[in-house]
Amino acid sequence: MKSNIPGMKRPELQTLPQIKDRMTFIYIEHAKLNRKDSAITVFDKSGIIYLPAASISVLILGPGTDVSHQAMELMGESGISTVWAGEHGVRYYASGAALTHRSALLIEQARCVSNQRLHLDIVRKMYQLRFPDEDVSKLTIQQLRGREGSRVRNIYRKMSKLWNVEWHGREYDHDDYEVGDTVNKALSMANTCLYGLAHAVICALGCSPGLGFVHVGHDCSFVYDIADLYKAEISIPAAFEAASENRDNLEGFVRHLVRDLLVRKHILERMVKDIQYLLSETSPSHSDEIQAVYLWDDKVGVVSNGKQYSSEQE
Repeated sequence: MKSNIPGMKRPELQTLPQIKDRMTFIYIEHAKLNRKDSAITVFDKSGIIYLPAASISVLILGPGTDVSHQAMELMGESGISTVWAGEHGVRYYASGAALTHRSALLIEQARCVSNQRLHLDIVRKMYQLRFPDEDVSKLTIQQLRGREGSRVRNIYRKMSKLWNVEWHGREYDHDDYEVGDTVNKALSMANTCLYGLAHAVICALGCSPGLGFVHVGHDCSFVYDIADLYKAEISIPAAFEAASENRDNLEGFVRHLVRDLLVRKHILERMVKDIQYLLSETSPSHSDEIQAVYLWDDKVGVVSNGKQYSSEQE
């Protein structure tokens, strides 16, 4: 039975561009998405634009976005990862398919989490991103935590002086948000926004939010790992600036400050590159190939799928 839905037939995997040849993440808000042939149509008050589905990696859908069933069908056929998020991606709500049919990043993440030496290597790489001008490869985990604690305390003191906001330390109660002072409330809000974007990027890349390295035991451990790389640039400055303004609508003001910093400092693009760097794959089998499914073999690792194996090969 032939489908009556207009548009081109579902593309074969071989006809789709490789991930490295696709566009970067595209954010859309206050618009209606539909489908025309092999393009996603985006209609808003400014008019209509056409996005070639086979060239898109990730669509982040913000507030006020309506998506038709046909548009979602095309996204799924074309391998587009879809993320529903808050304004400019500062809140993660849900996600559709991952960025790629391959699970190389997820496998590498699980492998590194499960091996103590590789786990430590990833942790050191995370701290090296915080101290780009120093060699931290010989430091212990305890020394790294101490260095990071000193770095963050210095940033708090610097922001306190810059924005003339009193700082008595990081204090917050998960069960009673209102007990904190203004700057601690603003920090919690700003961190939540940063967590949202990190969660969206991690899911879009096909990684697991729960397999962390510095943080462990929580379903968002890796989210906290990645977000911590940017707090000194994003959430801490935004929180102190917001506290200095003494606005009535603190949450809305913080959210807009974080949004603007995320865009100005290209944090979304940097998150993608940093996650790929942390989980860097050197094995030839991890290259971006057409085939994404293999059969596991206890002697050679993987063998070809879709092939009839005789008993003589056993």
